[in-house]
Formats: sequence, structure tokens, C-alpha cells
Amino acid sequence: MQIQTTTITLNTATGPMRCLQLMPLATGKTFSAVLFYSEIFQITAPIARAAAMLAGQGFIVLVPEVFHELNPAGTVLGYDDTGKDKGNQDKWAKPLTSHDSDTVAMLEFLQTLPEFNGKTSSYGVCIGGHLAFRAALNPAINAACCLYATDLHSDTLPAAPNDQTLFRAADIKGELMLIWGKQDPHIPAEGRLKIYQALSAAGSNFSWHELNAQHAFMRDEGERYDPALALWVYQQATALFQRQ
Repeated sequence: MQIQTTTITLNTATGPMRCLQLMPLATGKTFSAVLFYSEIFQITAPIARAAAMLAGQGFIVLVPEVFHELNPAGTVLGYDDTGKDKGNQDKWAKPLTSHDSDTVAMLEFLQTLPEFNGKTSSYGVCIGGHLAFRAALNPAINAACCLYATDLHSDTLPAAPNDQTLFRAADIKGELMLIWGKQDPHIPAEGRLKIYQALSAAGSNFSWHELNAQHAFMRDEGERYDPALALWVYQQATALFQRQ
């Protein structure tokens, strides 16, 4: 399916937030939506291409600048030590409640689109995997596909202890899909086990996939990219979003 890509700015509780909006081109049809949360580097070229891949399956996709309060609009960090250091600094500076209000702003915007059919899912990679999980705390999110979600097991993002994302897993009513790389040093086996046990104890509706892959295996730049696994992930995510 062909798509149209535009840049929009939404008002949030913490200031204006630029988003990439990708819309399928099909006259007279409506579509479900996907909130796509990026890595710490914000809307890089690989993230934009991944968003286009999802939109082409027949979804309205919104990609927010996840640290919009902390950077000039349009900021994209490099995949280098400087970019990584700045992105991690932003990650530890932004409270989880501000990510929650960003999600609310996107959900409210979707309601204004005549092409929107009322169903919304979330998707994310790295810190975005955490934020996709976090978004699912909102009952408007029907499903979440969370890829190598960082900081979920460690409870290290700014929040009160009873508002850490994993602590609130029982609040999620939609379906979760969690995908991990077994060679990912950022979420070791003991961290993955903690998450699995928490979801099981919460009675969550979730599927769990551990792959022979490294961190950021979806990113189509760099030596960690695994194209075959990436294709499989897009297929699984599409099936999840269409089902829900």
C-alpha cells in the first residue's frame, strides 16, 4: 500500500511535540493506528523506514520525538558515542509521566482524523520498546509490540516506585508481544526472567519471543542488523495489530 508522510506538531502537557505521520493512501477507507516509539536517537532514517514499513501494511503510524522537551524540534542524534551519551542523558531526565501525557496527546489527535477507525496499538524499539509497553497502561491501546525494551527490568527511569512501568503491569488490558535478542547485553537473561515472571504473576495476555540476535537487530544500519529476523518481526507485529 502506498503511503503519505508528513510532519505534524501536537500540543502536549509539556510543550509542542513534533511527530512523523504516515498515512496509507486509500480513498474511502479507515485504518487502525500505531504509535511508534523510537530509540533514544529520536526519528532517525532507520526509524522512518521502519515506520513506513508498518504504515504500508495498512496502519496510520505516528512517530513522536520522544524527548521533545529536551531538544530543539527536529533533533536527530547520531549513532555514535556523542549521540548515545546525549540520548541516555535525555532518557534519565524525562519523567515517565511526561511520556504518558505525550501518549494522550497522540490519542486525542487520532480522534480528529476521519481515516482513523478507533483502534490503536503501540510499537517500539529499545527505550521505545519500554514506552510501547508503558503506552499500553492506557486502556485505549489494544495491543503493544515491544522490541528489546530497555530499563523495564531495572526500574531506572524517573518515576515513583509504585509508578515504575513493570510494577503496573497488571493495569494493561490489551495484548502484549515482547521480543528479545538473547545476545543483548542491555537486557540480560536475569532481567528478561524478571519481566516474564512479573507478567505471569499479573495474569497478562502476552506472547514471548527470545531470538538469537543482538540489541538493535531491527535497525537497518550497522553490523547488528538482521534482515531475516526484521522481516519476521514485521509479520508478527502486523498480525498482532490486525488481530486486535
